[in-house]
Amino acid sequence: MNDQRPRDVVILGSTGSIGTQALDLVRANPDRFRVVALTAGGSNKELFEAQVAEFAPMFSGLGEEASVEAAAQPADVVLNGITGAVGLRPTLAALEAGNTLALANKESLIIGGPLVKRVAGEGQIVPVDSEHSAIAQSLRAGRAEEVRKLVLTASGGPFRGRSRDELAQVTPAQALKHPNFAMGRVITTNSATLVNKGLEVIEAHLLFDVPFDRIEVVVHPQQYIHSMVEFTDGAVVAQLGLPTMLVPISMGMAWPERVPDAETPIDWTKAADWRFEPLDDVAFPAVALAREAGTRAGTHPAVYNAANEVCVDAFHEGRIPFPGIVDTIAEVMAAHSGVRSESSLTIEDVLAADAWAREEATRILETRP
Repeated sequence: MNDQRPRDVVILGSTGSIGTQALDLVRANPDRFRVVALTAGGSNKELFEAQVAEFAPMFSGLGEEASVEAAAQPADVVLNGITGAVGLRPTLAALEAGNTLALANKESLIIGGPLVKRVAGEGQIVPVDSEHSAIAQSLRAGRAEEVRKLVLTASGGPFRGRSRDELAQVTPAQALKHPNFAMGRVITTNSATLVNKGLEVIEAHLLFDVPFDRIEVVVHPQQYIHSMVEFTDGAVVAQLGLPTMLVPISMGMAWPERVPDAETPIDWTKAADWRFEPLDDVAFPAVALAREAGTRAGTHPAVYNAANEVCVDAFHEGRIPFPGIVDTIAEVMAAHSGVRSESSLTIEDVLAADAWAREEATRILETRP
């Protein structure tokens, strides 16, 4: 690789967790990567200006339109590290431009799945979520027809083992204490409710074309095993590593190659206990609800995602209890009868469903005592 030119990389969401770690990898591997475009949402302008000054990209800008334009720039890879539904248009722009898309913005695939798959070429999307990166790596051990099931691991969040009644007492501060990762407010809360795992189940279905009944979730609190693939002969292939995002991000930027020393390996000289537990669907119904949204397809995943974003804000503002997040999502989904046909789905349909879900969630929340 040293005798080849660096890969031209576009980083969307450069001031967030994914973006800053990606830039750390660029700093450590200047012979492998060159930043040609940077964008961010605008919440940390000082950091963004410092990044632009350091990496001197050919294009930079703040906001959604800047990200759409950056995603279409000629590049070897576009890393979409934006959080939320706002990442959909940049995702489509990157794919339509023929760029390889390193996708950390799971929401764009979930809400616009049929749209994204319609324009994506074979192998054009490289997953950056740690679970889906693990599955992509594990799938290299066999052929597609040899896959029996995908197994997504979940930490269980900070409230693993609590009953539904106990969850009613959870505070916003407690919900932001993820056991293994430092992330933004929405993603950390989603990990606590397991909405994030529900989104990942939909994402796995779309990325790997595996039916929902062949995608399992197992709680693995230590998060050293990032996910697994079970093959038809009974063999299970897993990707292991420290509970960080450096390997998935580096794989996304360099796929199918690896970046030496992207992460510190596990120290096998130290004793460790790793355990697995079944998912408690009663206390944490978010995954089952996501399966329902994914099975109903069409605009239903967009409604699931949008309602959740509104409910997360309401929880942190003290307007609903912790279980009320998923309860409200379920109410919004029950009221939705939108577009189900994937072949006729348009971006206007998706954005309209997103807007409707936000309004409906807000209306439901306003009627609560």
